Amino acid sequence: MTVTLADVAARARVSPATVSRVLNGNYPVAASTRERVLRAVDDLDYVLNGPASSLAAATSDLVGILVNDIADPFFGIMAGAAQTQIGGPGDGSGRAGGEKLAVICNTGGSPERELTYLTLLQRQRAAAVVLTGGAVEYPEHQAAMAAKLAKMADAGTRIVFCGRPPLPEGDALVAALAFDNRGGGRRLTEHLISLGHRRIGYVAGPPERTTTRHRLEGHREALRGAGLGDAEAWDEERLTVHGPYDRRSGYEATLEILRRDPTVTAVVAANDTVALGACAAVRDQGLRIPQDISVAGFDDLPFSVDAVPALTTVRLPLFEAGARAGRLAMGKENPPPGGIATIAAELMIRGSTAPPRVG
Repeated sequence: MTVTLADVAARARVSPATVSRVLNGNYPVAASTRERVLRAVDDLDYVLNGPASSLAAATSDLVGILVNDIADPFFGIMAGAAQTQIGGPGDGSGRAGGEKLAVICNTGGSPERELTYLTLLQRQRAAAVVLTGGAVEYPEHQAAMAAKLAKMADAGTRIVFCGRPPLPEGDALVAALAFDNRGGGRRLTEHLISLGHRRIGYVAGPPERTTTRHRLEGHREALRGAGLGDAEAWDEERLTVHGPYDRRSGYEATLEILRRDPTVTAVVAANDTVALGACAAVRDQGLRIPQDISVAGFDDLPFSVDAVPALTTVRLPLFEAGARAGRLAMGKENPPPGGIATIAAELMIRGSTAPPRVG
């Protein structure tokens, strides 16, 4: 059943005129009243102009691209690539053709902001939404996301995941392009083990993120495959420190790992930015890379090859994945079989890893 403006007014205990003023922003309204109206809008999932049945399935020229942090190259590369397919030139005449207006929505990693942006895009009848990066695994948030995306899909919005797995429940997707984070994490640690490393620290990302869990699971699969996990399961936790996906986290977590176990000979970082912080911490302890401690990252961001020494990492085809997500959002490419595609990760061996020093 369509939610009307009158329904919102009744829920917020105000007049329909007041609801219109809040939504249009063209008349001063008391802050408490405005908050009450907006809460009612969210509770009822009201979409502006919802009663107009002739527009019920119509979409606009707007495409939303949700990112955790546009300043992070991981997200910036994918968003930029998607935009080349969404808002790129049409026939070269300079006139608007089949393009859409791509809008970048920076969530800051907040589940609440993610849902808020989806609601705003829903009200604008976005033609498509591309959600990038790992998902938050809180059950309540996943249920709310599934419900929201299903309503958007029913209204004609195309939903594409880029760099994240599909939700446990919900079939509203056009496609989910998921990176093989688990396989990449396993191959990276297997490389270190093949060099002779046995005491390996791990700087993980936020524990509630799918990306964090999958990369860490791959790391621990490699340890157990080499007989290092089962007998020393307590070390898995002792030599793992979680934190944000930023340089400071890499620095502080590496210092903590070295404090917990000075015999560590290698540190695996959750991503390349975290790895830079890890490298700085190692050097500040008077240690050399890789002679004393090897350091490895993940993602193969542009700066990783220019680090000194160049960073061993796992390459994810971020630009290619973003461009494909853009094509899927625009209907330029057919979805993969079953709507889900796993994108391979490639190990890039460089100078930051070497056999541990003996003696």
